[in-house]
Amino acid sequence: MQISRRHALTGLGLLLVPNMPVYARKQDPKVKLAVGRALDYLVRTQKRQGYWEANGGQYRVAMTALSGMALLCEGSTTNRGKYAKTVRSAVDYLVDMSQPNGLIGYEKDYHYTYGHGFSMLFLSQILGEEEGAERRKNLLRVLNNSVKFSGYAQTTRGGWGYVSAKDGGDFDEGSTCITQVQGLRACRNAGIPVAKEIIDRAKQYIKDCTTPEGGVQYSIRGGGARPPITAAAVAAMYSAGDYDESTHVEKMLEFCKENIWPNEGGSSNYFGHWHYTHYYYSQVMYRDETVWPKYFEDISRQILPKQNASGAWKEGHIGDVYTTAINATILQLENGYVPIYQR
Repeated sequence: MQISRRHALTGLGLLLVPNMPVYARKQDPKVKLAVGRALDYLVRTQKRQGYWEANGGQYRVAMTALSGMALLCEGSTTNRGKYAKTVRSAVDYLVDMSQPNGLIGYEKDYHYTYGHGFSMLFLSQILGEEEGAERRKNLLRVLNNSVKFSGYAQTTRGGWGYVSAKDGGDFDEGSTCITQVQGLRACRNAGIPVAKEIIDRAKQYIKDCTTPEGGVQYSIRGGGARPPITAAAVAAMYSAGDYDESTHVEKMLEFCKENIWPNEGGSSNYFGHWHYTHYYYSQVMYRDETVWPKYFEDISRQILPKQNASGAWKEGHIGDVYTTAINATILQLENGYVPIYQR
């Protein structure tokens, strides 16, 4: 996988190589055990065709991409590692789900942009490590087409909705916008051409959704500042190239600190869309080496006791695959294997 320049051990004249952890403090054995059980659960619940699904058989594309990301965080790829076969099956399923118009998913799914965005994220991380000529060719085709579809699906305001702008009457909202921005940036990092205008318009959309206090609203039309979307927006803006020196991002980050962590009650004090919130907020916290150890201590203390005997986390209405994939990803961020999550 691609390795950031910041991960070069320049003082020793050494360079990190693929499949080597980028950041490794001594891992808590309880965390390691929980992650192993969670990933084994995902392996057991993968369908023969290569996909995972949420409750009621929903969101197959999104669940497959999120589960695949959790497995990549362990260090496995399509070519090597304990979960290589599982990762290959997931990749092949998503490649097969690519439509002629570039959408990765079902057009009949009224939330298909989530799966499309998460799939761009996952498949772009696979591309750099893919050694199979045929699979690499297919990945390049799918990712190039998926980027074009995202551009086509963008609304006149620069955001995205649950479906493309033309299918959804130009409706847009914050959470789907985040998945597109991060997915597009991941594709660009992997060498897939992405028009700068698409990213710039999306960044402006996020800014236009931000309140004076720094919270990001549900949509440009209003809906109130929401901590989960704000956390996701900070992660997306980081992915898009806006870092701490951006006054706008700093304001959003301050809003997160007041409403998510480290607020007075800690992260447990926030109850709405908890897993979605910390999936993104953990990515933000990981970028700051000064706060990550304390955040990880707090978040793992909340996650670990809730794990079921099966290895899953049975929380929320979306389903066990969703919560398990997200928790496993959070607990593995400091492995440093996945380029988009790296410092």
